[in-house]
Amino acid sequence: MSAAQPPVAAAQVQALRGFNRFYTRRIGVLDPYLGGELSLTEVRVLYELAHNDQPTASELGRGLTLDAGYLSRILRRFEQRGWLERAPSPADARQSLLRLTRAGRDAFAPLQQRSHDEAEAMLAPLPHAQRDRVVAAMQTLQRALGDLEPPAARTVLLRDPRPGDLGWVVQQHGEVYAREYGYTTEFEALVAEVAASYLRTFDPDWEKGWIAELDGERVGSVFVVRKSATVAQLRLLILSAHARGLGLGGRLVDECIAFARGKGYRKMVLWTNGQLAAARAIYASRGFQLVSSEPLHAYGQKLVGETWELRLR
Repeated sequence: MSAAQPPVAAAQVQALRGFNRFYTRRIGVLDPYLGGELSLTEVRVLYELAHNDQPTASELGRGLTLDAGYLSRILRRFEQRGWLERAPSPADARQSLLRLTRAGRDAFAPLQQRSHDEAEAMLAPLPHAQRDRVVAAMQTLQRALGDLEPPAARTVLLRDPRPGDLGWVVQQHGEVYAREYGYTTEFEALVAEVAASYLRTFDPDWEKGWIAELDGERVGSVFVVRKSATVAQLRLLILSAHARGLGLGGRLVDECIAFARGKGYRKMVLWTNGQLAAARAIYASRGFQLVSSEPLHAYGQKLVGETWELRLR
């Protein structure tokens, strides 16, 4: 303990312990986790595998602060169930890259949905302003205790859009696609029209958007819109360059899928183009299927437009 810091008062210690007891009861950690057969630790490992791009076992262990032997046994059980596959790491022959199989993602999907539903149910009875205060308090606690973690720790938040966010989404699309793909302002105009339509006709019962923040800075977005009574459409997925490689794109898409399933949609569709290799890889890994493609000339480029679909039920 630093000499500049006063000793921790006994009442403060008791308050923290009391909060821990309350919160573990409230979120059901002491019960079978999310009503399934897996332990909390096993679900945490599944979560990291689903939201990180082919991590190694060493990276998983560091991120979750798990004993290497314990983690190895969990991974071996996942392999035996057909949930996990390994590939040699091109950077280090002693390491393997880990990736969930389709069966692994199918096993994880209902757990993610239940976790989402339980968190939503906890916040739903609170008035809107009180929800904001609760979330802000949690973020304050996370930031304060996060100062004790290694500097490499990053704070990631997926939140609802606020006034001004859609303007940022349009700006990001215009800047990123012009810089990385040479698109003209015709594309920015299209995104502006999509954003304006979302704001004008937004139906909170059937539609939702997410803004991704990294260390308090906006870095990404995605939206679900109602295409028909049974079909949801994924739109405006984007990540700033410095936020890539952290699994955020996959997390945003997973939130869309969980929301659409929770609302009872039967299918999710999206439109993209053949240039967007990273986005296409995310869609394919979540079970989306390419159903049609056609060449087109747009935004100053020769493109191949693609329609992808995911059956939700």
